[in-house]
Amino acid sequence: MSRARQNLSLCLYVSVACGFLALAAAAPAAAQTPAPRPAGTEFLSRFDFAFGLEHLVSDDQRFVWDARFGGELDLVDYGRGRLTFVAQYETVLGSEYQPFDPLQSIYTIEGALSARTGPVEVAGVLHHVSRHLGDRSKRDPIDRNMVGGRLLGGAVTGRTDWRGRVDLRGAVQKTFVDYRWEIDGDVRARVRLSPRAAVITGGGVRVLGVDGSRNRGTQYGGRGEGGVRLEGPNAAVELFVAAERRIDPYLLEFSTATWLTAGFRLVSR
Repeated sequence: MSRARQNLSLCLYVSVACGFLALAAAAPAAAQTPAPRPAGTEFLSRFDFAFGLEHLVSDDQRFVWDARFGGELDLVDYGRGRLTFVAQYETVLGSEYQPFDPLQSIYTIEGALSARTGPVEVAGVLHHVSRHLGDRSKRDPIDRNMVGGRLLGGAVTGRTDWRGRVDLRGAVQKTFVDYRWEIDGDVRARVRLSPRAAVITGGGVRVLGVDGSRNRGTQYGGRGEGGVRLEGPNAAVELFVAAERRIDPYLLEFSTATWLTAGFRLVSR
């Protein structure tokens, strides 16, 4: 491994560690509260939308830009829990053949049915991901369907709003990939500086179990980021820098890549 990649890997793990430590310090267990629930059953009770663009600092021409947008909709909230639908589209652009060269597209669709219990929310999740080449030919599908469980939690303590999530999923159908199971979790915090500005930080870890068909063992990925959030009446913009280790960044190869990124996100409030 080159010294540059070693430094990127070190930055990633330090960023993730700092994010987890900052959140742990900011949100003691005593400050946790149950997830908000409506007084009665509500339909289409919540909708969140986000669009983001990142520039990747990488020595691989295939990975220069990463853009994604999507939404999360609570179809029905029945007090004790909710039925949620999630859809996200991600495109990765390189510079192999042109300055903005669409390399691949990734579609993620989820359905989750949850139950609120004390300070956490427990959900069953159906998770689908399909990957496609952009401006390149690909006949065979590359996708996976996974079923699993999710834990959600969060609290507000002082000026800090934090949220945490962990998913455990198992593959029920897959094409081309060697994935058997997956653990995917993250924690995020927003420390308010004023009614319109806040500091944001977060970290996430992904552990991927495989079936051995591609001659590799368990895979590890993660991400740590920090930045600022500026809020308007109906939306907010987040400006951030991040370090990431991504599992299988190119859909036809089984490998990992590590890079630094800088970008922005437009999010609904």
